[in-house]
Amino acid sequence: MVLELNASDDRGIDVVRGPILSFASTRTIFKKGFKLVILDEADAMTQDAQNALRRVIEKFTENTRFCLICNYLSKIIPALQSRCTRFRFGPLSQDQIIPRLEHVIQQESIDITPEGMKAVVMLSTGDMRKALNILQSTSMAYGKVTEDTVYTCTGHPLKSDIANILDWALNKDFTSAYKQILHLKTLKGLALQDILSEVHLLIHRVDFPPSIRMGLLIKLADIEYRLASGTSEKIQLSSMVAAFQSVRDIMVADA
Repeated sequence: MVLELNASDDRGIDVVRGPILSFASTRTIFKKGFKLVILDEADAMTQDAQNALRRVIEKFTENTRFCLICNYLSKIIPALQSRCTRFRFGPLSQDQIIPRLEHVIQQESIDITPEGMKAVVMLSTGDMRKALNILQSTSMAYGKVTEDTVYTCTGHPLKSDIANILDWALNKDFTSAYKQILHLKTLKGLALQDILSEVHLLIHRVDFPPSIRMGLLIKLADIEYRLASGTSEKIQLSSMVAAFQSVRDIMVADA
């Protein structure tokens, strides 16, 4: 009564016209109710396959229902969208993730600290599967799940490292700040993208004048955009340090 196809299956126009069509078009004699076709990651299907599917959905609506699961609604053709009811699923809240994690921790007898739990929940960004993967990887690698081991296992910058980076960028001269940040980046294997994301969160907590904060955030956004275009990390790192140095100089001049 159920046919499930995901991205690893062949779902071109031939499959829509073949197995999906033959499944949808036949009735099951000894069972009542609708048949169900589940197409996971439907946004990976080609335009031709989606167009062929449109006709199948229309034709066999009496005995078959279709469930299309996708990440990007824009990749589903409008003709298919208009034939479906949309359900949007947002990221899970902490209240939903923590009880399940606690259940897993209890069942697996994992040694975890409260700070470690907070770090797992924060890095998962509402994704339960990601939270469980981080928990499992950290537990297998280090035995005890703490804030530091979680950040180290995922290759995420530690809070202390980010605080140091901000301190160096604002308080040291350009050359020594650049060298120290580059050394830390190389030593810990940090990506500039991750450093930018964490520094961005910290900037909101530092007491900058609004105009200076806005200018700094615009500069960081430009650096992130250039990084996405495949530019050199070293040059963009020097650009980030320069942005902080110019902010410091403006603040000193104003004072």
